[in-house]
Amino acid sequence: MFGIGGGELIFIIFIALMLFGADKIPDIARTLGKGMAQLKNATNDIKSEIQNSATGQELTQLTSDFSKEVEDIKQNVQNRIMKDTPIENPLDITKEINEVKENFEDLTGPIKRQM
Repeated sequence: MFGIGGGELIFIIFIALMLFGADKIPDIARTLGKGMAQLKNATNDIKSEIQNSATGQELTQLTSDFSKEVEDIKQNVQNRIMKDTPIENPLDITKEINEVKENFEDLTGPIKRQM
């Protein structure tokens, strides 16, 4: 636990007892526990508020508009590729890529990957 051994932990507890006394230690622990619980509740409240604001109508409309625009752009790019490319199925160009790779390897030799 935090790189503290058993001897050091006992020494820290002994010093705490000497400084605060046996009657104050439970009160201090209770106060620390309440503070940590309040911090956790505040954090959860902030998270829920962010999630509630993120699920609003404006965000839903914005994401649907964005998705529509992305789909339109994707369709335009695919149509342009189909129109301008002389191969049978331009969206499946692995054959052409492999041919270029083989031609390149014929000119330069096999590609060796370094790690």
